[in-house]
Amino acid sequence: MRLKSGALRIRLLLGVMLVLCVMAVLAVAGRYFLAAQTTQGLYDKTLLTVAHTISRDVVLSGGDLLAEELLETLNQSLGDQVFYHVDGAEFGLITGYSDPPPLPKALKVVAGKASFYDAVYRGDNVRVVTMREFIAREDGQAGWMNIQVWQTVHQRDALSMQLATRTALIMALLLLAALIAVWIAVNRALRPLLDLKDAVEHRSPDDLTAIRRPVPDELKSLVTSMNSLFARLRKGFADRDMFISNAAHQLRNPIAGILSQAEAAAQSRTEQDLRSRSREVAEAARRASRLTRQLLSMEKARGRSKAHNWREFDLVELAAKVTSRMAPQALRGGVRVEFHRPDGPAMMRGDTTLIEEALDNLIDNALLYGAAPNGTIDIGVEISAGLYTLYVADNGPPIPEAKREKIFERFVRGKEGGGGCGLGLAIVREIAEGHDGGAAYRVADEGARFEMRFPRP
Repeated sequence: MRLKSGALRIRLLLGVMLVLCVMAVLAVAGRYFLAAQTTQGLYDKTLLTVAHTISRDVVLSGGDLLAEELLETLNQSLGDQVFYHVDGAEFGLITGYSDPPPLPKALKVVAGKASFYDAVYRGDNVRVVTMREFIAREDGQAGWMNIQVWQTVHQRDALSMQLATRTALIMALLLLAALIAVWIAVNRALRPLLDLKDAVEHRSPDDLTAIRRPVPDELKSLVTSMNSLFARLRKGFADRDMFISNAAHQLRNPIAGILSQAEAAAQSRTEQDLRSRSREVAEAARRASRLTRQLLSMEKARGRSKAHNWREFDLVELAAKVTSRMAPQALRGGVRVEFHRPDGPAMMRGDTTLIEEALDNLIDNALLYGAAPNGTIDIGVEISAGLYTLYVADNGPPIPEAKREKIFERFVRGKEGGGGCGLGLAIVREIAEGHDGGAAYRVADEGARFEMRFPRP
């Protein structure tokens, strides 16, 4: 188990830092716009104060230019150059610059109320305040005058940028602190997972016991799944060991019989004796071959994948096909085979190869143990509410009651003799349960009946 903890740390760190960086960028952008609005509000108030100062100075000076000391003081205090223009319908140009920024067409100047707008003056961006006031001069003249004062915005833009830069610097420091904090937190959060990884890595290959160490709630589902996997592996390995042990035990006798009969055949004195011994060797080899084939069938039934091999088919047609294939063998042994077809089809999903093999084993089992001489084997499909039942019934002697509970276990025979190896019914049960169904034995009116039951879709 190799856990790339470094990559996991980096992914977690990048995910958190990405969110924090996006939030920081949004915060800096918001701070810049707020700073620009705040700065503009402050400078607009200052610009309006300057406009009122200029209007009063014009009244006091009788329309002369502002005193150089006043203009210099305004420029130094505001940080940007200040321009002004005062005119009136009755007076014409009173004082100031003769080329003020033009008024926007949509702007309407209301008497006694200041209006602000942005403009470009001599290639520089400027902020303009304009107002209309009624002024009475000392010489007795009075009338409405238009006062415009504008100022370059270099200083206010610099102030906004300075505030935003300071905010960005603070955010960068916070992000650095967050990076360190998140790195420490991620390491602490991953520690139980890394401890779990180390514990699993240090296990021996045959240690499949459940994990007992305490873990956080977030890892409990993972540990539960791992323990479930370990349990299935333990059961699988135990079944495998038991299977190998039973198979070795079951194969030992046929192989020993073949060896002894072959040795006896080699010592035969007459041709008739040699032929008899050879037939015994061939029969023993057939039993060993059957046992081997059924062992392979058992493993195939246990390891077959549902998703890969299942398809939709008609259980009735499948049973009819297998019955037709097995009927000649039964007839050669003097046994009649009858197939009972239901009124309609029995559509289901499953592995047709395995179900055919299971039915082969049921019919073979009936021929070996159940069917009496000149007897009958009944094969059919029954359809009931929620269930399909595939059955094979014979008219032979029933299985002793003491063995009915174990008849579907491996290497258990219903009765001695008959040439079977005790795997056929175990294969049937394995295949039926693999299709979410089951296998069962019932005492029939004139013999035994074996069933495979499948849920209806």
